[in-house]
Amino acid sequence: QVQLVDAGGGSVQAGGSLRLSCAASGYTYSSYSMAWFRQAPGKEREGVAGIDSGGRTSYADSVKGRFTISQDNAKNTLYLQMNSLKPEDTAMYYCAADRGRRLRLLVPHGYNYWGQGTQVTVSS
Repeated sequence: QVQLVDAGGGSVQAGGSLRLSCAASGYTYSSYSMAWFRQAPGKEREGVAGIDSGGRTSYADSVKGRFTISQDNAKNTLYLQMNSLKPEDTAMYYCAADRGRRLRLLVPHGYNYWGQGTQVTVSS
């Protein structure tokens, strides 16, 4: 059974940092594309960062230079290092997984599996 468990969210002041993690189980982790999405109240879910099964990464323009996606295949874990956080980064963050080498990493449609989400709140 495939399972994704998000963790690492919290409340920080603007300019602070957080590292999210997504522990995956139940499938061959290295053969999947992974991504982080976020959703703020009243807004659509948006792609933040993604990494395909070949290691190619993609970032939303709003987080380039501030967020870094990485993974530890030995631990079956995906990470999102978030630096220089802004109030507009406040949202529920979700990790997602899709089989194979996905082309459109930041489009939520078609991802097979989702974590339960972890809340990030950035105060000014």
